[in-house]
Amino acid sequence: MKWEGNRESDNVEDRRGDDGGYGGGGGGFSFGGRSIGLGTVAVALVASYFLGINPLTVLNMLSGGGGPAPVQQQAPAHKPSPDDQMARFVSTVLADTEDTWGQLFAANGSQYVRPRLVLFSGRTQTACGTGQSAMGPFYCPADQKVYIDLAFYDLMKQRFKVSGNFAQAYVIAHEVGHHVQHLLGISEKVEAARRNSTEKQANAMSVRLELQADCFAGVWAYHANEARHIIEEGDIDAALNAASAIGDDALQRQARGEVVPDSFTHGTSAQRVAWFKRGITAGKVSACNTFAAKQL
Repeated sequence: MKWEGNRESDNVEDRRGDDGGYGGGGGGFSFGGRSIGLGTVAVALVASYFLGINPLTVLNMLSGGGGPAPVQQQAPAHKPSPDDQMARFVSTVLADTEDTWGQLFAANGSQYVRPRLVLFSGRTQTACGTGQSAMGPFYCPADQKVYIDLAFYDLMKQRFKVSGNFAQAYVIAHEVGHHVQHLLGISEKVEAARRNSTEKQANAMSVRLELQADCFAGVWAYHANEARHIIEEGDIDAALNAASAIGDDALQRQARGEVVPDSFTHGTSAQRVAWFKRGITAGKVSACNTFAAKQL
């Protein structure tokens, strides 16, 4: 992926190295508000592999009920060091999403509100509650921020055997896709519908929400490549491998040895690949209406 020399966003907070507003000590995570994204995939991994927690229970904690938890005061975040290559990379990807979605919103007579990207390690406070590294990347609609511990990229390489800048950029673009859903009012409508649904129905709606975010990531890639020629040979395959590796069926098969479709919350590997490909092929937001699709 060609990214060096492109614009870097100044809308990045670096909280790494601070205590996230805590005075130290342990404690499990408490995530009171709604947050959605690839982070729930990491939650499923942690739940299945390390903590023994039902991923659906954690998903419900992440995406429903209770309303936002209060956020304590913390010191102002500082900018990443200009010598930090990975921080520069994610800042550049964020800038690229800003340019792409800014133009797409403007073309439809709207103004794109840029999300903030927060780099943290360990845990940090959000308007949705306490975020932890174990949750992976996630988006909090209450403060319109994307949160990521860059160690997640090591997890992608070690656990999923997925690497490469474009695959890493896909992670950011997916979370920004959830921000777009928030700005368009989609995620709030889905959340309201989920509260009045059975668990099976709620899971099915979550799948459509996640697949749409995958498609939006593809839309970003289409326009970014058209404008700045960022995609190199092998990049799309790397992104597709990432989407495939974190399909619900692949994760369940790896963790439990069996697949339970009714518990899917993100979609199968094939579905995630298909919707990302749809976005990167069409380059249109209208192509990403997963909620109208009869066949995912």
